[in-house]
Amino acid sequence: MNYLSVENISKSYGERVLFDNISFGINKGQKVAFVAKNGTGKTSILKIITGEDTPDNGQIVIRKEIKMAFLSQEPKLDSELSIEENILGSDNEVLKIIAEYEKALLHPENEEAYQKAFEKMEQSQAWDFETLYKQILFKLKLEDLSLKVKDLSGGQKKRVALAIALLNKPDLLILDEPTNHLDLEMIEWLENYFAKENITLFMVTHDRFFLERVCNEIVELDNGKLYTYKGSYSYYLQKKEERIASENASVDKAKNLFTKELEWMRRQPKARTTKSKSRQDDFYVIQEKAHSRRKEHQIELEINMERMGSKIIELHKVYKKYNQKIILNGFDYAFNRGERIGIIGKNGTGKSTFLNILTQNLAPDSGKVVVGETIKIGYYTQSGIQPKPGQKVIDIIKEFGEYIPLTKGRTISAAQLLERFLFDRKKQYDYVEKLSGGELKRLYLCTVLIQNPNFLILDEPTNDLDIVTLNVLENFLLDYPGCLLVVSHDRYFMDKIVDHLFVFRGEGVVEDFPGNYSDFRTYEDSAEPEKTESEGVKTNWKENQAQAGLSFNEQKELQKTEREIKNLEEQKQAIEDLFAGNTLTDEQIAKKANELKSILNKIEQKEARWFELNEKIQS
Repeated sequence: MNYLSVENISKSYGERVLFDNISFGINKGQKVAFVAKNGTGKTSILKIITGEDTPDNGQIVIRKEIKMAFLSQEPKLDSELSIEENILGSDNEVLKIIAEYEKALLHPENEEAYQKAFEKMEQSQAWDFETLYKQILFKLKLEDLSLKVKDLSGGQKKRVALAIALLNKPDLLILDEPTNHLDLEMIEWLENYFAKENITLFMVTHDRFFLERVCNEIVELDNGKLYTYKGSYSYYLQKKEERIASENASVDKAKNLFTKELEWMRRQPKARTTKSKSRQDDFYVIQEKAHSRRKEHQIELEINMERMGSKIIELHKVYKKYNQKIILNGFDYAFNRGERIGIIGKNGTGKSTFLNILTQNLAPDSGKVVVGETIKIGYYTQSGIQPKPGQKVIDIIKEFGEYIPLTKGRTISAAQLLERFLFDRKKQYDYVEKLSGGELKRLYLCTVLIQNPNFLILDEPTNDLDIVTLNVLENFLLDYPGCLLVVSHDRYFMDKIVDHLFVFRGEGVVEDFPGNYSDFRTYEDSAEPEKTESEGVKTNWKENQAQAGLSFNEQKELQKTEREIKNLEEQKQAIEDLFAGNTLTDEQIAKKANELKSILNKIEQKEARWFELNEKIQS
C-alpha cells in the first residue's frame, strides 16, 4: 500500500538548484533512510513532504486516511506550557483519558469521577497504552513532567518532541536526525523500538549503526539524481561502489568513442547527408557523456601539527561536584603521545564538565591539571561558530590569516583551504547565516583544525555532518598523529577511531576500558548476569585482561600495532601502484624504491611484534 508519493518536485534558491524533477514513493512497512551531502536539500525535502514548505514544481500525494508525524531538528513546542501539557495537547485522545484516570486516583473520595474514568480506560483499551506511555517517558529520561519547556535544554526539548511523536503512534513517521541529543542507551532502546513496532519510517540520519539496524531501504540524492537501494546500509555501500565503478567505466568508454568521432567530425564536409546528420547528433550525445564527471571532492586535511614534547597533559587527584552531584572523585590520568580516547556515558554524568576542566575553561574543586609546554589544544565544542552579523564564510577563515601553514613547509590560501572543505568559490562569499546546519559544522571544524593543534578534543563532532564528510573526517583522524579525545554518540565513528574509552558511570566513577564501543557493549552484555552480585565485574576488567595474557598497555599496543600495519600496507600498495603506472622518472623510481624498502622493514618489525603479543593471548 502506497502511503506517500513524491512526484517530479524541484527546489531552487535563486540560482542555486537543490534538486530538480525528483520522484520516489513510501509504502507501508518500509523503513527508508534518505542520504545526501550537506546543503543538497535533505531538510528541504522533509519540509516539503510535511507541508512546511512548497516545491517550485511537482507535488506530494499523501494517502488520505493515514496519520503522519514529523520530528524536526528544531521541535515546535509551546514554551510556556509544561512537558505534560505539551504531550496532552497533541490531540491524542487516549493520553487525555489516562490523564483523567490518574487525576481521579488522587481523589478516591469522588467515587463517581473515578468510576467514569475507569470505564473510559476500559472502553479505549488504554491500560496497555499507559504502560507504553510510562516506558517511553522513562527511557527518554522525562521524569519531571511539570517542568516548563522554556526551562529545558535543546536535548530535553528534542526528547519531548520524540515522545509526542511515538505516543501518537502515526502510520508514517518522518524523522530529521532522530538520534541527535540522545545518549547511547536511549539510541539503542529506540533502535529496538523501531525494529519491533509496525511503523513506516522515512528519516534523515548520519548515525550509520542506526541506519544499519533500523532501515531496509536507502534513497540517495547524489549529484542531482536519485538512487534507490533495497537493503541495509552495508548493502547500500557495496552497491554504490559498484554503481560508481560502472559509471566511471561508462565515461571512459565514451571518452574513447568521443576521440574517434571527433576525428570523423573534423573530416566531414559542410554539406550534410541524412546519414551524416544522424551520426553528428549521436556525436553530441557521446560528447556529453564523455565530459560528464562526478562532483566528488574529497576534503584533504594536511594541516601542519605543532611539535609535541614528552609531557602531554596530566590530571592529579581532580575533584569536582555541583551541589551534591559528584562529577570527578580524585581523577588521576597522564596522557601519552598518540592516545585516541573515546568518552561515553549517560547525559548528565559530567562528560562536558571533564572536557572544560581539561581545557582549563573550568577550575576543579581541588587537584590540578598540568599541560605540557608544547601542547596546543584544538577544542571543537557543541556551541559551534558564533559569527558576527553580516559575516561571510571566507571572513571566518581569514581571521586566522590569509595563508595557512601545511606540512612540509607549504602554505595554502584561505580560499583554497575552504575549497578543500567543500566550499566552492561562490559559496565562500555567502553569508554564514545562509549555511545549513551541516555546513556550519564543517566550517567550524575547519577553524579548529587550521590552528594546528596537537591535542584534538571533539565534543559531538558528528552531529549534522553528512555521511560523505564523516567518512573523510574519519580517514583524517586515523592518520592524525597527535592526541585525540572524542565525546560522541556515533558508535560507528567511535569504533573506527578510538583505542580505549573513558566510561562515565556517574557519581564520580570513571572507568578506563581497553577497546572501542562495540568491544565495550560485548563486555557489558557478557557481564550482565553478574552485575547484581557484584559491581566488581565492571571495575576489574584490568585483572581479567591480565589473566587473558595481556596487560592494559599491551592491549593498547596490540590495537595500535594492527592500525599501523594497516596504514603501512596502504602506503606500500600506493607505491606499487605508482610503479605499475609507468609514469615515474628514473630519479623518482629510485626515491620511491627507497621509500618502499623502508616501509617493508617497518611492516616486518610490526608483524613480528604483533605475533609476539598474540602468542601471549594464546598461552
